[in-house]
Amino acid sequence: MTSTTVPVIFDLDGTLVDPAGGITDGIAAALTAVGLPVPGQDLLEAMIGPKLSDSLLNVAQVPARHLDEVIRRYREHYVATGIAQSRLYPGVREVLESYTAAGKPVAVATQKPQNLARKVLAHHGIDGLFLSIRGSADDETAIEGVPMGKTEIIAAALEDLDTRHALMVGDRAQDVSGAIANGLDCIGVAWGFAPDGELENAGSVAVVHTAEELVKVIDRLQAIHSAAMSEVTNDGNV
Repeated sequence: MTSTTVPVIFDLDGTLVDPAGGITDGIAAALTAVGLPVPGQDLLEAMIGPKLSDSLLNVAQVPARHLDEVIRRYREHYVATGIAQSRLYPGVREVLESYTAAGKPVAVATQKPQNLARKVLAHHGIDGLFLSIRGSADDETAIEGVPMGKTEIIAAALEDLDTRHALMVGDRAQDVSGAIANGLDCIGVAWGFAPDGELENAGSVAVVHTAEELVKVIDRLQAIHSAAMSEVTNDGNV
């Protein structure tokens, strides 16, 4: 990667992949199996994006003593049927393939467990397009080695890419805050699961509604960042 190349780091669910009910159905099935109430659809969709254990505790009000069991049942359901329900958002495959063909590095930073994220990307045949795929720990309830938050996951992707400069693309506030914490601009996508105004209030530099619009904003920001990086390099400061 050249010194002026600006990689793009993508969130997964709600950004690249539409879970299409795979996540919400899985949560509902897990809660039902454990004998717990199932939240309404709006609350179920609000659980897509943040760390699952946090959403189960704070949104679904799952008692802590049931958390391990609910997560275990959810994972079983998601692997068995949820992944197959998912689909790529319109234009995503073309964007990723065009960037890869042009030698532009792309990565994934998601709060989905890392191995599960790889399975989802492999299911859609795009796992090989990314130079880095970073996610949370497989055991979200582990006491030792607490799973990384979005800030740390993005930082891990940056380390893999061997750069401090990148753009983040995501659909929820934690994507924006995690990017900002790493000194990155974040582009919000309106086709995900953020309520109206969430991305803007979090500090996204732009909110786009189509893949074509996303490419235009990425190209514009990459040009700005690349020019700034070249200027610093020419000044001998890096």
